[in-house]
Amino acid sequence: MQEQIGGEKQDIEKLLVQGNTVQFKPQGYSMYPLFVPGRDEAVVAPADPKQLKRGDVVLYRRDGSIMVLHRIWKRKEDGFYLVGDNQKEIEGPLRPDQMKGILVQVIRKGRQFSTGNVFYRLSAALWLWLRPLRPVLSQVAARCKRFIKKDRNNG
Repeated sequence: MQEQIGGEKQDIEKLLVQGNTVQFKPQGYSMYPLFVPGRDEAVVAPADPKQLKRGDVVLYRRDGSIMVLHRIWKRKEDGFYLVGDNQKEIEGPLRPDQMKGILVQVIRKGRQFSTGNVFYRLSAALWLWLRPLRPVLSQVAARCKRFIKKDRNNG
């Protein structure tokens, strides 16, 4: 699934082009666990493609399609390669003109944290490094949650 920015796609893009920062609730599960749909919010500022680097979460427009919020896997001469935090498949190359915004803050349960935070940067780097193992990690996490839930219901 992709983070589609609801019916406000064009308004968000227009606001970013005008130099504004926007706040919205991402949809879908491609950026889970960073974003839980319906709960968390993204704060995105206009992006300068020249400044974007590995690990940054960017809002980009697919050609003739939706806007998506994903993390930069790598940057090469032919463009950007992106991947959702809950995905294994890498998308790219994407052109610099497709990059519309960069995630600067996450709002979770009313609490804000900056993407410049050291803990955030370290966890993002670790999550990128673990990309090939994500399906296995997701299965283990799901089993642990079921076990804990079952244990609580029996106790």
